[in-house]
Amino acid sequence: MSSADPVGAQATRSLIERVFREEAGRLTASLVRLLGDFDLAEEMVGEAVVEALRRWPSTGPPRRPGAWLLTCARNKALDRIRREARFKDRLPQLAARIEALPDSAEREPDDRLRLIFTCCHPALDPDAQVALTLRAVVGLTTAEIARAFMVPEPTLAKRVTRAKRKIATAGIPYRAPEPEERAERLPQVMRVVYLVFNEGCFTTGGDLGVRRELVDDAEWLAALLAAALPQEPEPLGLLALIRLHAARWPARLDAGGRLVPLADQDRTRWDAQRIRSATALIERAASLGRTGPYQIEAAITAVHCEAPGWKETDWPQLLRLYDMLLALDPSPVVRLNRAVVISHTEGPAAALAQVEALTGRLARYHLFHATRAALLRDLGREEEAAAADREALHLTANPAERSLLTARLHGDEGTG
Repeated sequence: MSSADPVGAQATRSLIERVFREEAGRLTASLVRLLGDFDLAEEMVGEAVVEALRRWPSTGPPRRPGAWLLTCARNKALDRIRREARFKDRLPQLAARIEALPDSAEREPDDRLRLIFTCCHPALDPDAQVALTLRAVVGLTTAEIARAFMVPEPTLAKRVTRAKRKIATAGIPYRAPEPEERAERLPQVMRVVYLVFNEGCFTTGGDLGVRRELVDDAEWLAALLAAALPQEPEPLGLLALIRLHAARWPARLDAGGRLVPLADQDRTRWDAQRIRSATALIERAASLGRTGPYQIEAAITAVHCEAPGWKETDWPQLLRLYDMLLALDPSPVVRLNRAVVISHTEGPAAALAQVEALTGRLARYHLFHATRAALLRDLGREEEAAAADREALHLTANPAERSLLTARLHGDEGTG
């Protein structure tokens, strides 16, 4: 492969982008554990990527790209700490630890789980906890996180920088917290895992509608949490929720990459074994006797997964579950989802009245407009429905959702 070969160079760049997406969090977590410095760890991972961009087009990609990046980042970190005076006192210890790091990019559960708990330290602002974790552990870009938070990118960048500075100045240790500390940080840690899962289901940037590897990461992290905290029911609920959505993954997009609504999905393509596994997790969580929002969300998803068809869905049961969820989480998004259920129990007019009441709080949320459009269409108010779909289209950058909305605007009823 030659650097003059534009096709080969593009293939190499695509490979590096993919490897970086898959490995950035693991590489950063390993280096943060060794260096105790978020900025330096991220910088070394970035330099390793630059080195790959320089070398791989001429040498060809290595057999194990992730391991290569880890070794490269480790060596660059070692060079850096030998050069810089700020590491002088810690040089022997740091150098020994870095040199002992195995040349492997295999998943190291303790590293990433430990880093998540560090990022979710109570000394940090809650939004900063989530933003820092998504940046350092999952490897999302600042732009992707900013879109998830619906804030300008510079605002998000400052938030992450302040969080890193706070960790350094406050001397927050990079370690697994004590059991009582884990319970305190658990809600934020689960929120982070949930956001990773959500970003995988509805990617907010780039040309991909979904990112399955993020859903896999979220399932893996949730499984680690459930294993680490076996007497806590909510990690089990979160794991069940993610697993149920993963079970429906094969039917989620059509051949053209367009999102397939739940009502139109081919249920024979769902993973029955995963559904059974998730249902067992819900039952195990329920046996612990403390109901929480993730368990209820998982139960809602399970009702859909267990229905043989859309028309056979147990809507009264779903409404009862949404009422339980609303009591714990009275957010406008939960109210919006509950309104969808009401459209099946009381009709679209009753549901639309509930949705309209959320206008002020969800005006910038594309699914608010998409839901409103569907209800307006059910009521025969086609022009208003089209206007709502156009607003939804304006507010989402996700290609799979944009394709679906565009098809609706063109009258393709087959897309739901």
